[in-house]
Amino acid sequence: MKRDYYDVLGVQRDAPDDELKKSYRRLAMKFHPDRNPGDAAAEAKFKEAKEAYEVLSDAQKRRVYDQHGHAAFEGGMGGRGGAGGVDMGDIFGDIFGDIFGGGRSRGPRRGADLRYVMELDLEEAVFGVQREIRIPAQAGCDDCQGSGSADGKVESCGTCRGQGRVRIQQGIFSVQQSCPHCGGSGKTIPNPCRTCRGHGRVETEKTLSVKIPPGVDNGDRIRLGGEGEPGAQGAAPGDLYVEVAVREHAIFQRDGDDLYCEAPIRFSQAALGAELRVPTLDGEAIVKVPAETQTGKLFRLRGKGVKSVRSHGPGDLLCRVVVETPVKLTRRQRELLEEFESTFEGTTEQHSPRASSWLDGVKAFWDKMTA
Repeated sequence: MKRDYYDVLGVQRDAPDDELKKSYRRLAMKFHPDRNPGDAAAEAKFKEAKEAYEVLSDAQKRRVYDQHGHAAFEGGMGGRGGAGGVDMGDIFGDIFGDIFGGGRSRGPRRGADLRYVMELDLEEAVFGVQREIRIPAQAGCDDCQGSGSADGKVESCGTCRGQGRVRIQQGIFSVQQSCPHCGGSGKTIPNPCRTCRGHGRVETEKTLSVKIPPGVDNGDRIRLGGEGEPGAQGAAPGDLYVEVAVREHAIFQRDGDDLYCEAPIRFSQAALGAELRVPTLDGEAIVKVPAETQTGKLFRLRGKGVKSVRSHGPGDLLCRVVVETPVKLTRRQRELLEEFESTFEGTTEQHSPRASSWLDGVKAFWDKMTA
């Protein structure tokens, strides 16, 4: 069941237009897919709010909705004059005009959006960076001065008679669409320019400066309005979306606002305790390793993580100590270790609690298997 449009926007039924717009903008900012990448629930709420606002912001549609609810737009009331004399055919055309080409005249189509993947180091993603990028672009053709005609002659399209649109019959509907011969321009070029092939524009490149804000992560996008493909016949251009891809770091792994790293320590340091100097993104920090620390122990450094674009404060750095087995032992080191190992005879359970519990588990397993 669809929710009431007024409930969707969180306004009273007598809310003025400016209150509707304010509420819709608030919801659109909160649930927009660009701010919630991969969040299907947020995307559904964004579409729900958009649908509600499209109806309630139109005085005629709102009047019909107030009288008949969702049924007015779901085929429950067909025909003309079905809602107090309102032309339901006009309402149907308003809602579904984009699907069928629309009975009303529409301007040239907006340019397509473009996507650019920018690879960043972890430090650049955390602290922000200013980058210049080069992207494909289109510029006016110098040979024909942007007209697309080699001799400057342009004729009215004979198919649409200069209107740019033709009317076709689709079942019970009579609709208009862009003229397939002239592409909606209403004009044809008898002698196209050889350089631009009649388009009036040629392919080139342009350089853009992109400011990456601090705290971005994989998949975040920065929108550069109007930097996409140009629209047809002077229509508005599309947008350019710069998508962030963070390279793998040699030391740190990022998980949301937190960072993880590993620090190798000698078994003597783990047994006796030690102070470790560990790297952070803004310098060094001291980790105090207590005596009898086991491998895999996590130490949390508060506020040494990442402050993302969506959080109010930085996360933490979690350092995992890994006990490293010494290699390339000297003869003296080997003698000392052998002497040290001999002191454990008969006291394994006391000094190696994990090994003892593991052996108990192995024994219980074999007893169960042989029972």
